[in-house]
Amino acid sequence: MLEAKDGRNAGEDQGNKLLVLQSDFGRSDGAVCAMYGVANSVDPSVRIFDLTHDIPQYDIWEASYRLYQTISYWPKDTVFVSVVDPGVGSERRSVAVRTAAGHYVITPDNGTLTHLKKFIGIEAARMIDERANRRPDSEYSYTFHGRDIYAYTGARLAARQIAFAQLGPAVAIDSLVELPVAEACIKDGRIVGNIDVLDIRFGNLWTNIHRRLLKDAGIHYGDRLEVAIYHRVREVYKETMTFGRTFSDTRVGEPIVYVNSLDNVGVAINQGSFADANGIGNGKDWRISICKI
Repeated sequence: MLEAKDGRNAGEDQGNKLLVLQSDFGRSDGAVCAMYGVANSVDPSVRIFDLTHDIPQYDIWEASYRLYQTISYWPKDTVFVSVVDPGVGSERRSVAVRTAAGHYVITPDNGTLTHLKKFIGIEAARMIDERANRRPDSEYSYTFHGRDIYAYTGARLAARQIAFAQLGPAVAIDSLVELPVAEACIKDGRIVGNIDVLDIRFGNLWTNIHRRLLKDAGIHYGDRLEVAIYHRVREVYKETMTFGRTFSDTRVGEPIVYVNSLDNVGVAINQGSFADANGIGNGKDWRISICKI
């Protein structure tokens, strides 16, 4: 039997065999279905789930954030495959990591692991040997590693057909590619942070400002706040709004500051899209500042 780094034998623990897929492939063609087919061919008892396949094309930052948003709610040993891979077929590494909470992630080493490394922790990393860990008879395919390497290897790992230690050589955790992550802070009496991601369906802004900073700034539910938003150096929005527990703490169509499901500050319009209404985006170039009136 193959022996895993933590002492278990591959094939020995046949508990939950869970595989979660994420990509920027969308659903308009057969790419995601092909990944399902490969995983089912490895072991039909592996249960396959979708995190999302609607990551904007090539948006590594959002792929990183969606993993962070979701992974902690899944059982230990769940295998995640994330494929947002603008460098597919190039010299970029394919890696597998084990998080501090015991989850596995298989992905290109292009920054997709940024939020997991910073906020959850990675305890081991391996470079996937792409010659040994790929779908049979796919050695001449260079542009669909999501199917031929990641879904195939993720399914084998979830099925306990291969141990983490067998995926390839260990690599230093510090060598994993990271995207720049800004820290929220209190500066000159204002809380300053980034708009990390949009709550896409509802158009809410999700920031990197933890609720603790609101407490440190003496802000309480019901307070009126001045919210300013900047794209690079240009101010694109400035308005006052209420800090509420729920969206119904303000009238329909009015903006509100709230704490989202990750314990970070969000900005929304009650029953409307704040992002669409005000032309707001997300990422490192979108900043927000908040102060109590």
